[in-house]
Amino acid sequence: MDGDSPVRVPLTAAVPVPATPELIEAAPVVYIVDDDASVRNALDSLVRSAGFRVRTFPSALEFLRIAPRGGPGCLVLDIRMPGIGGLDLQRGLARNDMSIPIIFITAHADIPTAVRAMKEGAVEFLTKPFRDRDLLDAIAQAIDRDRLARSEWAGVAELRDRFDSLTPREREVMQLVVRGLMNKQIAAELGNSEVTVKLQRGRMMKKMQAGSVAELVRMAAKLEPAERK
Repeated sequence: MDGDSPVRVPLTAAVPVPATPELIEAAPVVYIVDDDASVRNALDSLVRSAGFRVRTFPSALEFLRIAPRGGPGCLVLDIRMPGIGGLDLQRGLARNDMSIPIIFITAHADIPTAVRAMKEGAVEFLTKPFRDRDLLDAIAQAIDRDRLARSEWAGVAELRDRFDSLTPREREVMQLVVRGLMNKQIAAELGNSEVTVKLQRGRMMKKMQAGSVAELVRMAAKLEPAERK
């Protein structure tokens, strides 16, 4: 099945896990999903020989039951499988904000499928039989990408915690500071005295741990995608 129907991901698998420094630096796991047992076993041996931890699954549904949470990793995924196909799983994970780099493998390649998979974020699309080195290189690239993404998520999560600690008025002050307004202009905008705004601005900058307006602007830019959700 590689249609347009959404993949139902178990709710327990969809619970996000904070990207702590310990998890970001944890040993990566390569998840292999292929309905062909001989392919799973061969890939398991190959990937383990390169020093990676491996977990294998005969179907997308089995993978979803343990959906990876926390540490870095990547997914080596067959395109055509009974039940939930590879492209359906890719879309289902994206819909549920469960991001993991995907390397597609298939014995039935066609250009439209490959283009679609890559447009939706796949790291690589390999046609069976492929060279061992090509797969291992793709896995290394995928794990590097995942570590970087998790590090960025952790940074944004920390900024979110700082932003959530602000009072409603401090958030208003922050928005106006980011827009480039001076204390006098902010006071006029909010109907406060300039002295009050100066105090609120100072508390806001301290809570956000911003050393300058330029740094605060960069923080606000990182928070914007989360604000739109």
